[in-house]
Amino acid sequence: MKPRQTFNLMALLWLTALTAGSANETTGESVECANLIYAGTKSSVCFSEEFLSTVASETSINTSRKFKAVKLAEKEIFHFPFAVITGEGAFTLTEDERKNLKQYLEKGGFLLASAGCSSKEWGDSFAREIEALFPNHKLAEVPMAHPIFRTIFEVNRLDMSHGGEAKLYGLTLGGKIVLVYSPDGLNDTGTMHGCCCCGGNEIKNSQKVNANILAYALLQ
Repeated sequence: MKPRQTFNLMALLWLTALTAGSANETTGESVECANLIYAGTKSSVCFSEEFLSTVASETSINTSRKFKAVKLAEKEIFHFPFAVITGEGAFTLTEDERKNLKQYLEKGGFLLASAGCSSKEWGDSFAREIEALFPNHKLAEVPMAHPIFRTIFEVNRLDMSHGGEAKLYGLTLGGKIVLVYSPDGLNDTGTMHGCCCCGGNEIKNSQKVNANILAYALLQ
């Protein structure tokens, strides 16, 4: 583990830029993360919030310890610097959801996407939606040498619960990653009461990875 790091949230000017022309409902007191409701009513009940506490304890970033459920089709999404989207099974976004997601990522929002229980159907649906929204910007592997694996913790491998080594994929806009996607799963279900993913091959050190991703997103 690295020594406690200092981050200046006042430098995160995009928090207000993202909501230009309206009041910043996050008030700057803490960083809130959205848990997206999408495809009408789909959302996650098994994505661990523990990484939010990890970021708060390992850095000077003041994070809310709980997700806020937010409908992707609503303008409320633009009040959040960081959002999580996850689930299982095939899905299709609505036109309003597609419009908001594209604008959210283009304006500086960051999305962490995870296939719950390594759901191939969910992953295929997500990849298809992103390809349709950004036909000129492909999801590409994030190399282990990327700074995203060094922001708080040194992460050298993405070990999986049933063996093997995982990969993360990112979408880059304007020279920076705005989306990180795991087809294997970063849900950290081991820290979630009542949630099990025995059939999936999720990333074991996902809590540290998710903490790194959040810190990276806020520092861009």
